[in-house]
Amino acid sequence: MSHTTHVVSTGKPGNAGGPGGPADPGALGIGIGWRPEIAEAVEALPGIDWVEAVAENVCAGHLPDSLVRLRARGVTVIPHGVSLGLGGAARPDAKRLADLAERAGALGSPLITEHIAFVRAGGPLTASPTLEAGHLLPVPRTKDALRVLCENVRIAQDSLPVPLAVENIAALINWPGEEMTEGQFLAELVERTGVRLLIDVANLHTNHVNRGEDPATALDQLPVEAIAYVHVAGGVERDGVWHDTHAHPVSAPVLDVLAELRSRVCPPGVLLERDDHFPPTAELAAELDTIRATLAGPGPERTSTTLSSKAVEAPEAPQAPGTPVAPEASRADASTDPARQRLALAQTALLSALVAGTPAPEGFDSRRLGVQSRALAAKRAEVVAKVAPDIPRILGAGYRAAFLAYAKSSPMRGGYRRDALDFAEHLLIADRPEDTVARRELTQWWRDRSGARPPRRATRIVRAARSVLVGR
Repeated sequence: MSHTTHVVSTGKPGNAGGPGGPADPGALGIGIGWRPEIAEAVEALPGIDWVEAVAENVCAGHLPDSLVRLRARGVTVIPHGVSLGLGGAARPDAKRLADLAERAGALGSPLITEHIAFVRAGGPLTASPTLEAGHLLPVPRTKDALRVLCENVRIAQDSLPVPLAVENIAALINWPGEEMTEGQFLAELVERTGVRLLIDVANLHTNHVNRGEDPATALDQLPVEAIAYVHVAGGVERDGVWHDTHAHPVSAPVLDVLAELRSRVCPPGVLLERDDHFPPTAELAAELDTIRATLAGPGPERTSTTLSSKAVEAPEAPQAPGTPVAPEASRADASTDPARQRLALAQTALLSALVAGTPAPEGFDSRRLGVQSRALAAKRAEVVAKVAPDIPRILGAGYRAAFLAYAKSSPMRGGYRRDALDFAEHLLIADRPEDTVARRELTQWWRDRSGARPPRRATRIVRAARSVLVGR
């Protein structure tokens, strides 16, 4: 999914649950994903009980005016993280956890959510450069991966001021040698950590089309009583592959999965996600009405699912045979943890194939890896165009082709703003764009934003800049 960073205006932190503390997340109701592009529409939509904001797009000290107004009306706001990488081999980054905690405090949130995914690989565990996916990638459903994920979730729970819920993701690819189904994997995770679940029914449908996994079976196997809330989103099918775009209307099959879930449990909250190609307000309202109608279908009587402070504590849950997690394990050096090392090597090999053009790891479908690789590159191009709109303006019609060619051999080294700078640098070193005026403008854009650089690279850029000056 595409999530970009925006400049937001100042507002004072408040408390959606009133002066006594964060709102009770036990009965959230109907919500919508808050995005700056549809902020006015969200405020105008009738019957919105809560919203979810991408955590990385919100500055705790400068909350968007729209979120301030919503909270003043009593609308709950939940931060939804996309970059923590709880399913990665490395332990969660302390700075990212602190940022999530700060945003939850500023928003008076009763809950923080993230994904069961890895978003980067490499680094110290593999003695290789860190690779960034810029996307949520699936975790292998193995004992090793589950052990690491459980420990990472516990670390996050101990670092956050409110309960954590984790989301199942959509995937285009299958890991070879998986040992559990999605439902079994999620059930084990909940049993071992006490974490809540954010179930995305659109992702269950995506995995049905792309990976042959039956949503009903997953719902039968997972602990529905652990659901904190539910995501509903649109996508599109191309050449037999379902793309979880969040840029299309919610389809009938996704609503069918929501109805399946509703027949098993009354979810405390359901939220409509939309991240691109935003429709008119009336269309958003109509989709929300359809979701309400689906939830009005047959189902069990609602039971209390209020989260307590104990939800952030790792319970004394029994461990699966052969996979104990001793207290000392959480304090051990990650580089000496065999499970983390094995997972690091596997995830790095996969991500390298997806973003750096290395051969497909054994057991993977090379055709599907190609689809995923192209999807990652296309997403990078779209998000870079959003966070750095001057670049496609300067390059004109040639922007997309130039970026996709660059992405084939140039993995992300950081966030999308770093990616934009690296792309501009790549072009300038190659004396591009060919148009002198455009090259001069891109050089100035890069200079204004690059900051300090390593001497070797800075020298190369100075040479590129001089070539522009000579062309004046």
